[in-house]
Amino acid sequence: MTVLLENETDISLGIEYERIACKVVDAALDYVHCPYECEVNILLTDNKGIHDTNLQMRGIDSPTDVLSFPAVEFDTPGDFAVVENDVSSYFNSDTGELILGDIMISLDKVKEQAESFGHSTTREYAFLIAHSVLHLSGYDHIDEYERVQMERMQDEILKDIGYTRDC
Repeated sequence: MTVLLENETDISLGIEYERIACKVVDAALDYVHCPYECEVNILLTDNKGIHDTNLQMRGIDSPTDVLSFPAVEFDTPGDFAVVENDVSSYFNSDTGELILGDIMISLDKVKEQAESFGHSTTREYAFLIAHSVLHLSGYDHIDEYERVQMERMQDEILKDIGYTRDC
């Protein structure tokens, strides 16, 4: 597994961004039974950076906490068999890893939401990564059933690696 992490801010939350990201990405991919080694790109930005991208990519004129850009179009969430039909499009030819997609996180929002929800910035950061890896694996929360399913999955992933709401 490769997690390519770039921080374009000078914001410091006092947490180990890369170590936490690798731990969460690995746990989330195990949870969804991904049969491949994967590559995930994570860009840490601020509210302005994510606002600009949110406006450009989604037409939403406000900052958000996290954006996910899947590289795979899943017919069924978590069914990785879809990538076997077009190996050259989905796999990094140098590493052989499945290119899962990109994640963009606002560190301003991590701090704001951790304070708002009464838990640590570590837990909020880990939550946003788990949430995004589920999106990169084809899961969504468009309807109520999907929302409940994703919330359960996120909680189980984070619980398994010790990032509970009280940490």
